[in-house]
Amino acid sequence: MRHEISQRFFFDAAHTLKRTIEAEGSRRIHGHTYHCEVTLSGTPDAATGMVSDLGELRAALQVVRDQLDHHYLDEVAQLGAPTLENLCTFIWSAVAPQFKNLSAVRVWRDGMGDGCTLRRD
Repeated sequence: MRHEISQRFFFDAAHTLKRTIEAEGSRRIHGHTYHCEVTLSGTPDAATGMVSDLGELRAALQVVRDQLDHHYLDEVAQLGAPTLENLCTFIWSAVAPQFKNLSAVRVWRDGMGDGCTLRRD
């Protein structure tokens, strides 16, 4: 059997975004509360009964959260344009080396009603 486990976190951050629609508000510095869910999948280990230890995942996600929470996303190294897509990729890249069973990263903003999910093919 294949199981999925996940851990969520949130962060508050400011950014700008160069775009043609809703351009004026997007180009000014503004902020959001972002939510993220990271999903691991696999068969539970016979000895531990776990797909992965959620404590280890929480520790890895705290490192990522510290890079994003209360930061100006335009200045976060290796993020690129602060889009939902790039946030998913950034978080994936940070977590993947420790968790080969990473299967999805979802980032969304409840206040805006939008989100993005990056999944392993």
